[in-house]
Amino acid sequence: MPPTLPPASSLKELPQEQQFQALDTLFESSPELHTLMAPVLANQTFSSYTSLIDAVGGRMSALSAANSPTDRDILVGILGSHPRLGQPKTAAAGAGGAEHLSELSKKEQANLNTGAEEQAEKLRALNAEYEEKFPGLRFVTFVNKRSRDVIMEEMRQRIDRGDSEKEIEEVIQAMCDIAKSRAGELV
Repeated sequence: MPPTLPPASSLKELPQEQQFQALDTLFESSPELHTLMAPVLANQTFSSYTSLIDAVGGRMSALSAANSPTDRDILVGILGSHPRLGQPKTAAAGAGGAEHLSELSKKEQANLNTGAEEQAEKLRALNAEYEEKFPGLRFVTFVNKRSRDVIMEEMRQRIDRGDSEKEIEEVIQAMCDIAKSRAGELV
């Protein structure tokens, strides 16, 4: 069954588990995101999912600007929860675990999982290089039916730029763009 979202205006009244399910549908499942947004979801009414997503983006940006190692760890936990681009659902997630790929991510990345094995290997290598350059992060972009070549070119540019702060801003923006696209399809 495809994921669904309750009306945004009803989130405040829902049990916390259902609030978190809505977050997980829009973003990717992350205990850190749940912790960050639990007080907001419990105390604020949202007129739309766009306003909720903007609130999430604002909270993540505030964590990014903070000098606290704890805040930074929370942010990296959220940003690192996104699946690697172009990896099949059963691909290793690092230390032997299975990569989590939500149904929505699988659909969004469908065109990245087709094509020559040589391209797939290049994408895996770029993912590894990216994660070495930006520890704790995953490369996130709003794929939006763009080709694997275009995505890999963007990855190369962002790796070569090497600016961790700018990268965090881009990942936050991409996650919010993806969430808004998902909300638009599901509401």
